[in-house]
Amino acid sequence: MTKPEHDRNLAVFVDLENLAMGFQNQKKARFEIHKVLERLVEKGKLIVKKAYADWNRYQAYTAPFHEAAIELIEIPRRSQTGKNSADIRLVVDAMDLAWSKPHVDTFVIVSGDSDFSPLVSKLKENGKHVIGLGMKGSTSELLRDNCDEFIYYEDLERQEQDEQLVTELFADLPERKREAFILLIEACAALRRENHEVLYASMIKDTMKRKKPSFDESYYGYRSFTHLLEDADDNSVVDIERNPRSGTYMVTRFGPLEEGQGKSTRLTRTRAVADATADAASISPHRRGGRSPR
Repeated sequence: MTKPEHDRNLAVFVDLENLAMGFQNQKKARFEIHKVLERLVEKGKLIVKKAYADWNRYQAYTAPFHEAAIELIEIPRRSQTGKNSADIRLVVDAMDLAWSKPHVDTFVIVSGDSDFSPLVSKLKENGKHVIGLGMKGSTSELLRDNCDEFIYYEDLERQEQDEQLVTELFADLPERKREAFILLIEACAALRRENHEVLYASMIKDTMKRKKPSFDESYYGYRSFTHLLEDADDNSVVDIERNPRSGTYMVTRFGPLEEGQGKSTRLTRTRAVADATADAASISPHRRGGRSPR
């Protein structure tokens, strides 16, 4: 049986020098690892995180990488070890992990270097799912097209701008309620990016805990996650309705991140929810947002 996307175990390998050079060539601000990890945690559990560089040359990155619990692999200067020393060490570590840790099923190569294309092919040959991540201006088409998925760093920046918009829209709410609603919307958006049409409450909560491991609805003043969803529905943050078979909530619309996507997209998602419940014997009466009266 194919493992669900949200249950994947990920190993992340960062070729920092390649990324730093890409940023320098495009005269952009420096690479921010937290944006990468926030996106990847939507894919599953981050089991292994390693970054390769001559850290004496990239000392500005050591603190944020340490804070993200990434293992820093020291690669001496190229004049001492040869041009592809970082590439070779990364490839060796990735293949060793592929053989020694069979529960790690997804490998993330954070680089745009075409030299990693053979690694991608070998990992896929061994049944691994491979995700690439790099910058549009410095990523090899060979590497990009060989991965199962490829994420552009620039898209992560747009994602962060969308999340900032949500924060501004909820500025008038009490602080803890605002934090809970923002995390709820980010989790729903993450699941939608992973092509989940029907957003079940259990899936949403699992995603919220991956994005923020300390998440507990009681901290935000709710007796249960169900009460959090109902309050979000009452505040028009999300629309919810019950699955008649299980009685659990599903989110059918969430916040401003979906508002601009057009009527046809919302109709498609409405049909997906309808398909999930079409074989139910009966449908409970709904209040606004599709919630059964309590």
